[in-house]
Amino acid sequence: MTVNRGGEPGYAGAGATFCKVPLVLDPADLAGADVVIVGAPTDEAVSNRPGARFGPRAIRQADVSGGSPPSRPNMDVGVDPFAVLTVVDYADARVVPADKQASHDAIRRAVEEVCAAGAVPIVLGGDHSIAHPDVGAVAGHLSPATLGLVHFDAHADDAPEVYGVRLSHGTPLRLLVEEGAIRGEHIVQVGLRGYWPDPEDFEWARSQGFRWHLMEEISERGMDAVMDEVVAEARVADHLFLSFDIDVCDPGFAPGTGTPEPGGITAREALRAVRRLAFEVGLAGMEVVEVAPPYDSAEITALLAHRLVLEALSGLALRKLGREPAPERSGV
Repeated sequence: MTVNRGGEPGYAGAGATFCKVPLVLDPADLAGADVVIVGAPTDEAVSNRPGARFGPRAIRQADVSGGSPPSRPNMDVGVDPFAVLTVVDYADARVVPADKQASHDAIRRAVEEVCAAGAVPIVLGGDHSIAHPDVGAVAGHLSPATLGLVHFDAHADDAPEVYGVRLSHGTPLRLLVEEGAIRGEHIVQVGLRGYWPDPEDFEWARSQGFRWHLMEEISERGMDAVMDEVVAEARVADHLFLSFDIDVCDPGFAPGTGTPEPGGITAREALRAVRRLAFEVGLAGMEVVEVAPPYDSAEITALLAHRLVLEALSGLALRKLGREPAPERSGV
């Protein structure tokens, strides 16, 4: 049985599928899928520590629950996403070591194939530069200027360049806006903190209509109150792409990342926020990026990323069923 596409670098190839869902290698076999997992194992665009190329494999293998066929009843919402959604794993895009553009082209093609099949792509990164091809692919599949983006991150990723380089994990939002893939007023950022970007980059984002919620605001108002506002802001656009950089979480919950920043959100806040967006707004696409296993501790970052995908699936399943969450509660 063929389990990869061949010709891949050693760190690429599915290795294992997400939650043991069926492996699909031919785009013709994507027909009928609701959600498709795609790996994007590339980190040539990082400005700090590399290692995110190992993220897709680590996220797929972080499932501690086991079991086959997949069965993951979510006690917080009362739904098993795999009983409601047809989910398959499309393995990894055909990335090319040391060639950022070729890798990005391969990621874009893979996501375009998923969109053409009518499924929601969930992309496992990889560094955050992959937002340029994967968000761009989803935007290109939809009517012009109808895609919104909710971006969880410690960093704004809207620089014009990083160390003189345009194609970087610090520039994807700038590229997407300048190329017309997404409008600035359709971008909402959550969890920004620390010492970058520069005031000039904030001024550019402000001029484009970006909206953001700093970590300081989350500390003052509480995550649920901020997410109420984010959900409302996300509904301004017709469709939503959810971009989740794992470094939005405090390094105590997600140490395995290349550019950590102290003082982030908790794992619990992250899981609930992702589920709310998937359920209350719906998703046209999603990515989880910047998981760098070489810096992880006991795989807790990879496990959190895995669970973020499961929460998104649970939210999408509830939305498909058209019902509210029904948590498992004690008593009559």
